Amino acid sequence: MNRREALFSLGTLAATMAVAPGIKALELKGVPHETQLSDDHLPKPAVRSGGFMVLDETERKTLAAAYDRLLPADQFGPSATEAGCLEFIDSQLAGDYGTGKALYLEGPIRPESELQLMGSAQFLASPLERYRSGLKAMQAWALKTHGKPFAELGAEQIDRFLTELEGGRLVPDPGIDSKGFFELMLQNVREGYLSDPIYGGNRNMAGWKMIGFPGARYDYRPYVDRRNEKLGLIPVSLIPAD
Repeated sequence: MNRREALFSLGTLAATMAVAPGIKALELKGVPHETQLSDDHLPKPAVRSGGFMVLDETERKTLAAAYDRLLPADQFGPSATEAGCLEFIDSQLAGDYGTGKALYLEGPIRPESELQLMGSAQFLASPLERYRSGLKAMQAWALKTHGKPFAELGAEQIDRFLTELEGGRLVPDPGIDSKGFFELMLQNVREGYLSDPIYGGNRNMAGWKMIGFPGARYDYRPYVDRRNEKLGLIPVSLIPAD
C-alpha cells in the first residue's frame, strides 16, 4: 500500500498551495439572529489538559508507529504524529465518539447477515474498546513474533504487518476483525490529518496546505467567477482569532 495514497485516495488533490498573506475573503455582515447556530450545533474543541486523556504510553507508542507508516513524513507534508493525529484521536476516544454514543451496540447480532446486508463487518464494541483490544493485540503479536515492542519494529516490518492486516490475512487476536481494525485506524488518521485544527489534529493546518484547501471560510462569493486561477488562499480554522 502506498502510504501517501491514504490521503490521495480521497479524491484528486491540488499541489501544495502558495501562502499569500494579503489575500482575504470578504465577510458577510448583519446575519439575521434566527439563522445563527445554537450552542449544541457549534464545533466542540479538543479538550487538552496537559497530556493524553485516554491512551496510555504503550498504546500511544504502538499507535504512533502504525499511524506514521500510514502517513509518513515526506516532501508533501509532516507525518501523522507530527500533524497531531495522536492528540486528535485521543480527544475523540475520550468523548462521545469513543463511547460509541451514535452507534447501535446492542445485540442480538448475526454476523453473516450483517455482512451481506451492510457490505462490511458490524461491531458491538465501541471505538475506544476496539482501540484498546487492537493495540494490545498488536503489541502482543510484536513481542511474540519479533521479541520486541511494536514501536521498536522497523519500517519494513510494520509495513508488512499493516499490509497483511489490511488484507485480513493476519489475525493478531482471534477476537479482532483484522481488516476492520485496519480500516478504523486508516479512517481516523485521515480525519486527524484533514480535520479542522480545533479538534487537535492538522497541526498548523499542514494537511490543508498540502491539498490546497482554504479551510473554514464563510464566504466564497468574491472568487466564484475566478475560474482556473490559483488563488493562494490562506487556510482558515474554526479556532477563534485572538
